[in-house]
Amino acid sequence: MKPRLYLETTIPSYLVARRSRDLRLAADQEATQEWWEQRRHNFDLFVSDLVMREARRGDTQFAAARLEKLRGIAILSVSPAAEQLAERLLRDGIIPATAADDATHLGFAAAHSMDFLLTWNCRHINNRALERRIERACLACGLTCPVVCTPTELMEE
Repeated sequence: MKPRLYLETTIPSYLVARRSRDLRLAADQEATQEWWEQRRHNFDLFVSDLVMREARRGDTQFAAARLEKLRGIAILSVSPAAEQLAERLLRDGIIPATAADDATHLGFAAAHSMDFLLTWNCRHINNRALERRIERACLACGLTCPVVCTPTELMEE
């Protein structure tokens, strides 16, 4: 059985975006492309309706390209457990209200027993300073926190 992986919206965004002139961001985009081509088949991939909504935003050409990358990937359903975790992350101030969608991504991944949550959002989701607090919130809701990581972290075998 393959590990279960939740794709947060930054992944399809990095896959289709114009290459950045910022060297670090360009390296992250390249790592995302490499992971997509070489490693994604090692996982069962999942997204949520939230990922699909976010992928539709912005420039229509890029939105269409993001949606094409996501075509055929299983879409997780909303659940009370996902909503409860997202509410707790916001209520406890772990994730600010201005980033409520980030709490929702974590809620989906934990409530659906994902092994991994793949993201480039290192402000609210893949933030080592918040990691233990997010894990404790998951446990308080009776959930296991997925491993939150970037494509670069999932390239090694």
